[in-house]
Amino acid sequence: MATVKIVLRKKINKDGTYPLALRITKDRKSSFIHLGYSVKIEDWIADEQRVKSSHPNSKRLNNFLLKKKAEANDTSLEIETQKKEVSTKAIKQKIKPKGGATFFVQAEIFLSNLEKTGNYNCFIAERSRVKIFQLFVSGRDITKTKPTGKKGVKETGLSDIAFSDITEGLLNRFKVELIAKRKSSERTVANYFVMIRSIFNQAIKEGITEEKYYPFGKGKTSIEIPESTKVGISMDEVTRLEQVELSVLSHDHARNLWLISYYFAGMRISDVLRLRWSDFKDMRLHYTMGKNNKAGSLKAPEKALAILDKYANEKHKDNDLIFPDLKVLPNLHDEFEVKRKIANAVNRYNKILKKFVLPSAKIESKVTMHISRHTFATQAGDKIPVQMLQKLYRHSDIKTTIGYQSAFIYKDADEALEAVIGT
Repeated sequence: MATVKIVLRKKINKDGTYPLALRITKDRKSSFIHLGYSVKIEDWIADEQRVKSSHPNSKRLNNFLLKKKAEANDTSLEIETQKKEVSTKAIKQKIKPKGGATFFVQAEIFLSNLEKTGNYNCFIAERSRVKIFQLFVSGRDITKTKPTGKKGVKETGLSDIAFSDITEGLLNRFKVELIAKRKSSERTVANYFVMIRSIFNQAIKEGITEEKYYPFGKGKTSIEIPESTKVGISMDEVTRLEQVELSVLSHDHARNLWLISYYFAGMRISDVLRLRWSDFKDMRLHYTMGKNNKAGSLKAPEKALAILDKYANEKHKDNDLIFPDLKVLPNLHDEFEVKRKIANAVNRYNKILKKFVLPSAKIESKVTMHISRHTFATQAGDKIPVQMLQKLYRHSDIKTTIGYQSAFIYKDADEALEAVIGT
């Protein structure tokens, strides 16, 4: 069992006083929590863990120390009753949580962690969701979407909220506000709830809040992720995209990136922009997928090699990258900046496709960079064994492949319908 004692820390302050601290000891290991007060060594009675009456405000300070020690003992006993094995660090965290015990203080830590790990797309999306939730909690207009500040969520007049106050009722009201005022879809609402759940899980793991306040799960708020519609374009449209004459360099470049993605089994555009000349050996592409670090190799189609030849003049200039979009970055190891650059490039090329390339190719279907991946899946249909598709997609679990590809296989459903109503 842990013991709690009030002690003077050994490091002396400039004014000759010593800091008072709670010392939590268990299994010969100690953690300290500073109490914000310091006293002179001659004013301290170590055996009795109190200050002498000669100290100014001794009565008030001793009452404070008794209260803090009692609270620490109660908390220590509670946490040790709940868990068989517990460290002094865990008890300290329970007594005095670091980083603040309120939701939006933890939200800032959550966002900071996303940024530190280079997760740009998640950082931008979650920052916006945190801001909207904070506007709602503060009773403000949630149609305001522009985040304030580069990194944080602070804004004058916005409220924080205790984890215990984030109830099922509050979440339900938030859902109604999102749908009524922001015209949010069920998928968008689910994304907000996933964000709130993630911050709750982070806080519970760090001992900031307790599981009894968790508003999600069985019998509580449920998060249902609706299935999204995945549609690729037809082979005729792919052919038109391949053959259309595009004299503007940026228009041609957007088309090239889309086709390279399609030719290499729906490679994610983030991986396309990272491609290097050294990834190609003996007419094969060898690369590691950025999303899950799965390595693999594909034969390079002639159509893909013809596109790469357009960029051969820039080979070995500045660096080994094939495409120019990331070459402007001074440090390709800064994952956050790399992903920020990729996101900006994807947005720009999606606009170019919509405004210039598709009209030139007389394509009316919706086409974005990500649609190249859906297009490959559409063309693959049920023609390719699912085990091979798993390898092409670099999925870790074949269930992921089956679930993904099921959105593009219509043959069985079409035949069942024809069996009832005819052709």
